Amino acid sequence: MSTRTLAKVSERMPLFFDDFFKPWNQWIDGGLLDRTMNVPAVNIVEHKDYYQVSMAVPGVKKDDINIDVDGNLLTISSEKEENKEEKEKQYTRKEYNYSSFSRSFTLPEEINVEKIEAKYEDGVLKLSLPFKEGGKKLLAKHIAVK
Repeated sequence: MSTRTLAKVSERMPLFFDDFFKPWNQWIDGGLLDRTMNVPAVNIVEHKDYYQVSMAVPGVKKDDINIDVDGNLLTISSEKEENKEEKEKQYTRKEYNYSSFSRSFTLPEEINVEKIEAKYEDGVLKLSLPFKEGGKKLLAKHIAVK
């Protein structure tokens, strides 16, 4: 009979302590140490007059997205910080979450940097990278062996 009582108490204790130690438990046992870095997936499609770059960034606000071109380097990045505070009778619990990513791409010479456009809709960022006047130069060619 005393064994049953101890079992019930020990079953309740972890529930209380799991919540209490939750921030530290995230670092171990399948937590942050086991996670790989999340980088948004990118699709690049070549059209007649432009490249279209699509990047999946769900949950990110349009204002948190930064797109910069420096020379021929296109960088897409985002930083997001959230703070959460819960006040109870005897304690205050504060949590914060910080997430960020950065992807960089080397632009080919034929891209008209001045006319790059970006649109964010339904969690997908789409960039249009138009070619300069005169169209796309031949970048690749298959040479037949004689």
